[in-house]
Amino acid sequence: MIIMEDHTGETISYNALILAAAALGSRIAKITKNREKVGILLPTCAPAMIAFFALQAVGRVAVILNFQNTASDLETACASCGIKTILTSKQFIKVAHLEKIITQLEDSVAVVYLEDLRLSLTIADKIAAAARSHLPLEIFGRSKPDDIAVILFTSGTTGAPKGVALSHANLLANIAQCRAHIQFDENWIFFNALPVFHAFGLTGGALLPILSGMKAVLHPSPLDHERIPNAIESTHANVLISTDTFARLYARSANDKALQGLRYVVLGGERVHDNTRQLFSEKSAALVLEGYGATECAPIIAVNRPGANMPGSVGELLPGMEARFMSVEGQQNAGRLFVRGPNVMLGYLDPDQAGRINPVPDGWFDTGDLAQVDQNGFLTITGRCKRFAMVGGETVSLDAVEAAARALWPSGNHAAISIPRADNTEEIVLVTDRTNAARTDLVTAARKNDISRLTIPHRVICIPALPLLATGKPDYMAAQRIAGHEHCEPSSPIDAADAPIS
Repeated sequence: MIIMEDHTGETISYNALILAAAALGSRIAKITKNREKVGILLPTCAPAMIAFFALQAVGRVAVILNFQNTASDLETACASCGIKTILTSKQFIKVAHLEKIITQLEDSVAVVYLEDLRLSLTIADKIAAAARSHLPLEIFGRSKPDDIAVILFTSGTTGAPKGVALSHANLLANIAQCRAHIQFDENWIFFNALPVFHAFGLTGGALLPILSGMKAVLHPSPLDHERIPNAIESTHANVLISTDTFARLYARSANDKALQGLRYVVLGGERVHDNTRQLFSEKSAALVLEGYGATECAPIIAVNRPGANMPGSVGELLPGMEARFMSVEGQQNAGRLFVRGPNVMLGYLDPDQAGRINPVPDGWFDTGDLAQVDQNGFLTITGRCKRFAMVGGETVSLDAVEAAARALWPSGNHAAISIPRADNTEEIVLVTDRTNAARTDLVTAARKNDISRLTIPHRVICIPALPLLATGKPDYMAAQRIAGHEHCEPSSPIDAADAPIS
């Protein structure tokens, strides 16, 4: 059965995947130790997944590295995990222009190329791999459910990325939870361009279909919006796994027929906007299903589903998950969301002691999100606890500032951040890629729509392209730096004449 296809058009069956993992695993076993943490520096493609399964086959721990990071960030990640070996590809390094980064990494780790490992395979290796592929339980190294299967890093949207240790049980439980939540069809074909260093790209876009008997089509870059719609059409994919930002790009770029084969568009990682739903309704009959998750939960926590889809919410919690809400000052209808379940991580890597894991207290993971749940069990995320600013003694949601900007300029990307002032107050700055966006437009819109004057930023900075993380989320750290270096004079404080108080 063909279970995987990548951008090269190469198709891989289950048998071929197992055989390739066995062969590559045997070579990896000769240069690493049992339970050693091994880095993977590859895009979303068949070789990346073969490398992932090869490491599992011989009892190693996969650490999937973010190739968009700087060399120093990658060195820090390697040091925190105790990585001595990184698997990558010569072709990828050349195409991605990562030669300088690799040169710097080679000072502290061994960089091993898959092309070299493939050439080093002997006839004896291939015969042994064929035998292993038929007798996996007898020959492959066994792992326990609570052993670490993979280490991923959080996106670092608002701070430094954290290393997240996920066990075999975490990953397999999350897949089982999804299968209990949604009735999958073996004829579904998943299309995934999200990076596999992103938890949704790894679990939702690759492991879930592959381990559930559904074909996964892998594409190396989510930014390739001109080719992806045609790739979706040519591969007959009917389930798109993506984020709101990237999905909007695909819908805008697609011709009238490219997306008509889609049945479901499953979006996570960020809030889904009405504009995205509208775009897909114009280009396809696909049902847009919004979900919610976190790297620390392997990652899926809740998701809408066919027959139980409430736009604006992130759906119902997956089976086996519990939620509790902690009250937050100034939030009457929402609380800080904590979740517990079999998919919650083993813990974070200790940044001060390589290899040490700090477990989750009592199994309850603090999402850091504000949320509410209705009487039917639909969960709605209302904001981030850290995404607030203090203005004039009042708490202002930066997500609300962005929502006001999106309502006015739905085709743009916006990031609202707060800048500390010398007088211990905060200034809200909107960084946007909307050409000629003006603060006065937001003031007018606030008056017209009776929106709180507090959602009007003190400054608006227009730039050609908003910095985005690989997940499609705004890079708030980069936006913060842009706002901090902007030399234009800040607008005067908002007065009662600017907009109505509501």
